[in-house]
Amino acid sequence: MMAVKVIMPKLGMGMEEGTVVEWLKQEGDEVKKGDSVAVISSDKIEKDVEAPEDGVLLKIQASSDDVVKVGEAIGFVGAPGEEPDATAAPQAELHQEAPDMPTETPQSIQQTLEPVAAKAEKNGGRTHISPAARKLAKGHNIDVTGIPGTGPNGRITRSDVERHMNHEPQPAAMANPAPEADVEPMSSRSSAVGKPLAGMRKVIAERMLDSLQTTAQLTITMKADVTDLMTIRKQMNESLEESGVKLTLTDFVAKAVIASLKKHPAMNATLQNGRLALHERVHLGIAVALDGGLMVPVINDACCWSMKDLSERIRSNADDVRSGRVQAETLKGSTFTITNLGNYEVEYFTPVLNPPEIGILGLGRVMPEAVFVGDDLQKRMIQPLSLTFDHRAIDGAPAAAFLQTVKTLLEQPYRMLAE
Repeated sequence: MMAVKVIMPKLGMGMEEGTVVEWLKQEGDEVKKGDSVAVISSDKIEKDVEAPEDGVLLKIQASSDDVVKVGEAIGFVGAPGEEPDATAAPQAELHQEAPDMPTETPQSIQQTLEPVAAKAEKNGGRTHISPAARKLAKGHNIDVTGIPGTGPNGRITRSDVERHMNHEPQPAAMANPAPEADVEPMSSRSSAVGKPLAGMRKVIAERMLDSLQTTAQLTITMKADVTDLMTIRKQMNESLEESGVKLTLTDFVAKAVIASLKKHPAMNATLQNGRLALHERVHLGIAVALDGGLMVPVINDACCWSMKDLSERIRSNADDVRSGRVQAETLKGSTFTITNLGNYEVEYFTPVLNPPEIGILGLGRVMPEAVFVGDDLQKRMIQPLSLTFDHRAIDGAPAAAFLQTVKTLLEQPYRMLAE
């Protein structure tokens, strides 16, 4: 057989190059057509690259962390002993875009995705695991075959291994550390090796630095009394129980933000190349944290969705991101973003703008506080709100007015639900 190139695939319309994350097979390993041989990433999506033919992995052309243009060879598959060359036949389906990422439709969006852990893949007995996780597991003699993976396509991440280690005894080698006098200075015994940022982390680093260097960011804070909202949320969830919908506080905040953007259109804007664009429609981004970074899937025309449908869309977008099924187009075009650190016990923080947007709202942890209601001191549930805005595009007073409207709608939820 003639050697076949394993090429860098095109995962989206705008993708011009990709990064080799890791090789799952080594030179000389036997492979079957369809076996995963490497993991590559675009700006924000990781994907396995499959062997184009049966044979042997003859040569690894691009090492881990190498950046390769779409269509160029990252390796070669052929018959044992064959010498690959630049004229090797190209892999078929070069420009097939993300074949395992079907186009979303309103019906498919509302389908509940399978748990990520159930999608862990095996290739010839190999567990789908990240390089950092494999190194950590190997160093502690941990069998990873039984560890459920929470990464894209069931991939085992470093965090998965660390969680597993918390329930395992420490290796015996750790029980007898060397005497303190024999310990070398940290500078001479450190095993840390620096490497270039790549893939999702590289893109996030570039965009966050660009955001902070090219915008005039200012953060203002308020607190909203969501005690009544929590009661209404509980009542609505009880009535929606049979439909399987469970409304979250983020769903209500999203609804309040959408209504507030309609009242304050100057916040529903983007600033790019010195041109300020006010948008009639609200395209809402909801940040989703991942093991290796952050993605912001977008709900287009969010103002057209009911509370129930908005909740389902937020959840399905998050599921798509965490399972690795999100499409590149879903990560573009937002006019405002919401990010939530409440699960990490953060109260107020400074969200970083997602350019070209001019506003982002950060949600903190809901906490009970003693508040005077008239002359009575009551226990109330308080939602911290942190709004970052671009002072080039909007001043403090209108930004504060927008945040005050969000606060009012959260404190008077019936007004929000009537919008």
